[in-house]
Amino acid sequence: MTSPPVIHRVTTLDLAVRPIVWSFAEERRAEIAAHFAEKQRERPKIWNGRVLLGRDAVFSDGHLAATYFETDFASFLAWRDWGFPDKAVFNGFGMGALRASDGAFVMGEMAPHTANAGRIYFPSGTPDLDDVRDGTLDIPGSVVRELGEETGLTAADYRVEPGWHCVVTGPSIAMLQVINLDVPGDVARARIEANLAREPEPELSAIHLVRGMSDLTPAMPRFVTAFVEQQFASR
Repeated sequence: MTSPPVIHRVTTLDLAVRPIVWSFAEERRAEIAAHFAEKQRERPKIWNGRVLLGRDAVFSDGHLAATYFETDFASFLAWRDWGFPDKAVFNGFGMGALRASDGAFVMGEMAPHTANAGRIYFPSGTPDLDDVRDGTLDIPGSVVRELGEETGLTAADYRVEPGWHCVVTGPSIAMLQVINLDVPGDVARARIEANLAREPEPELSAIHLVRGMSDLTPAMPRFVTAFVEQQFASR
C-alpha cells in the first residue's frame, strides 16, 4: 500500500547535479539490461536515454535542497519496477498543475507507446540533461519544457504562480507548480487536443478535466491521494 503523501510548501529549490556512481546500476547491470530488453519488446519505442535521479533531500524553512546524478533510463526503470531497492534514491520531477479559468485542472493520459501508458498526469517528466544549467537542475525550466512538448502551450498561454507544492510519496518527490490558463477547461482541452492531432506521435492519448478542486492548497491531500492511486476520472 502506498504511504500517505507528505506535502511541503517551498519557495526555493537548490538542486545540485554531481557525478555520482550509482552502485545499484553498476552491480546489477546484466539484470537491468535484460529487464529493459523485455520492456522494449512490449513497447519498442521506449529508448535508453540519460535521466537524473536525486538523493539527500532536505526540506527546511521553505527551501528544498538535494543532489542529483545522471544514470540511464534502463536503470531507472528497473529500480522503479523492482520496488525501489535503493532507498537512498528518489525520483524528483517538476509538474505543471494546469488550472483553467473555471477552476478545472487539465491532465493528460499517457499514450500507449510510452513507459507509463494509460496513466494520467499533469505535464511532467523525469529530468534529463537538457534540464541542467551551470551544474544545477532547473526544475522550472523542466516544467516549461514538458508543457511545450506534451501540450503545445507556450509562455504566452499561461501565468505561473510562485512557489511549489512538493509532494513526497515514498521514493518520489513531485514538485508541483500551479500554471494558470486564461481560458476555461473545455477550451483548454480542445486546444491541446488540436495540438496532439498535429503531432506524428504525441506523448498523450487523451486530455481529462478534474473539477471540484479549484483551490489546490486546501484540496492537496485529497487531490494527491487520488493522483498517487491513479484514480482520476474524466469529466
